[in-house]
Amino acid sequence: MSTTPDAPSLQEQYAPHNSCFGCGPSNPQGLRIRSRVEGDLIVAEWMPAEHHQAFPGVLNGGIIGALLDCHCNWTAAYHLMKSQGASSPPCTVTADYSITLKRPTPMSAPVRLEAKPVEIKGDRAVIEGTLTAGGKVTALCRGTFVAVKEGHPAYHRW
Repeated sequence: MSTTPDAPSLQEQYAPHNSCFGCGPSNPQGLRIRSRVEGDLIVAEWMPAEHHQAFPGVLNGGIIGALLDCHCNWTAAYHLMKSQGASSPPCTVTADYSITLKRPTPMSAPVRLEAKPVEIKGDRAVIEGTLTAGGKVTALCRGTFVAVKEGHPAYHRW
């Protein structure tokens, strides 16, 4: 998979009509995260806007949570797809996640999201992610993401 900035993201490639606030390419008011494969990691760069601030120059913690939740969810979907030898990712949802805010996240430049699986088992993936700004890790995430089955409201949402 290509990792050039102009190549389609995982979201654009596999879920172009997804309207999720965090990662949906078709949500014009959403965050529109663009996750890409880079070696063993799934990465994204995202530029905050003024309306994403908690206070002047600092990114809101809820936005940080949404960024890491969606990015880690796509990391899970991609790695579950690969582990199953499938041609498209399963629809996954967040079973649990926790965010640790290490320091204020400045909004003056793009933030970088990185995530990787720490465990893949059946229809579940445990993912760890980081948000970096200005060369410093400002937030950490660990979560469990589950592929949903027919009958779940998120089934075939992509």
